[in-house]
Amino acid sequence: MNHEFDMNRRGFLKLAGAAAAAIATSGCAEKSPVAKMELAPFPEGQMTYRTNKKSEKVSLLGYGMMRLPTLKGRSAGDANHSDKASSDIDQDMVNLLVDEAIEHGVNYFDTSPAYCKGHSEHATGIALSRHPRNSYYIATKLSNFAESTWSREASLEIYHNSFKELQVDTIDYMLLHGIGMGDDGMKVFNARYIDNGILDFLIQERKEGRIRNLGFSYHGDIAVFDHALQMDVDWDFVQIQLNYVDWKHAKEVNTRNTNAEYLYAELQKRNIPAIIMEPLLGGRLASLNYKSIDQLKKLDPQASIASWAFRFAGNPQGVLTVLSGMTYREHLRENLRTFSPHKPLSDAELEALENVAKTILEFQLIQCNNCQYCMPCPYALDIPGIFVHYNKCLNEGNYSKDTQDPKYMEARRAFLVGYDRAVPRLRQAIHCVGCGKCIPHCPQRIDIPAEMKRVNQYVEFIKQHPHPE
Repeated sequence: MNHEFDMNRRGFLKLAGAAAAAIATSGCAEKSPVAKMELAPFPEGQMTYRTNKKSEKVSLLGYGMMRLPTLKGRSAGDANHSDKASSDIDQDMVNLLVDEAIEHGVNYFDTSPAYCKGHSEHATGIALSRHPRNSYYIATKLSNFAESTWSREASLEIYHNSFKELQVDTIDYMLLHGIGMGDDGMKVFNARYIDNGILDFLIQERKEGRIRNLGFSYHGDIAVFDHALQMDVDWDFVQIQLNYVDWKHAKEVNTRNTNAEYLYAELQKRNIPAIIMEPLLGGRLASLNYKSIDQLKKLDPQASIASWAFRFAGNPQGVLTVLSGMTYREHLRENLRTFSPHKPLSDAELEALENVAKTILEFQLIQCNNCQYCMPCPYALDIPGIFVHYNKCLNEGNYSKDTQDPKYMEARRAFLVGYDRAVPRLRQAIHCVGCGKCIPHCPQRIDIPAEMKRVNQYVEFIKQHPHPE
């Protein structure tokens, strides 16, 4: 892994173009992560590692292959693609990103048959197969979400196809994907993995060496999480959502959620390493409200807003790796700086992040992580795009129902113009019929139709009040 990584001219121009596109299509003065092409050197050979149950060193920064770059400079996980070409993965760019990640110590790569509209495993397999097999760990999932895939035969087909797409004979980390999801989490868990004998099959596969570590990722019903930990299964790891808001305030965000502090403590009791997902809460902790930004800048004016969230996620010693879906090279480079090496948070910094979390809760954000699990909408709405735009405008102060507010007209224009740029009109909240088919698929268990109504009510209000009263 000592080969020299060079960013070719084509790759650089693609990134520059992606930055320009992000700026051009942004709403509410979006701060694009690649708008500033900051490619300053960062520490070499200083990646922080943690050890798993087999005493193997795993990079504290893990590469989440959920939002791979496309030929049109977007993320392949973006639901707002109107044509196939816009979602075609840019394999050359994926290769370059994987090369640089491995070159600088990243050795954990997380994918799924469900990611990038079903193309993530294939692209990941191509990129990683160009490196020695002992230079990386590959994690994938048995993503049998659809009821049509709950049969043993269909689930086995998904499992065996992962080996083919990833071009491997063994899978280092295999996960039961998203247990606890659905209206009846326990019933769905049993149907997906117990009644069809799939969990027993995976345990046998681990015994025979085709799976090296077996675990699960958790969303939703806490009864399923507790039940899984009490089962007679030697779990090698568990993937949970952990960030400085969800640590103590997950239930305040959504009463059906569970604080990450509890999830982590339960794993620690059993000496089960934790894999961390959503360290940025679907990007929300990288683009905070102005009050929170001011608090963090007072702590360290040079640190990026996102770096605080990543440092927090990697702070507990029982965390094995922190996943980040890195679409652009700048995403990767910033995270490499944060974890090379990881700097533990002081008590004062932890207290400051708790205060920031409380400030964030003052803003009535929609708790969408932009995971895309609710998509596609049967009525073609861009559910994540709508919520992302709404949250962004709240964070940046471009939200006001007070027509006497001196900034009302500016906020009104920013919201409406940005809304039309971010979400095509035929895919906006006004077209939601409240069918509720999206609700069981949401890991955050958001009442999506109710939130759609809230967004549309605000849009209609500011449309009907074009001038200060």
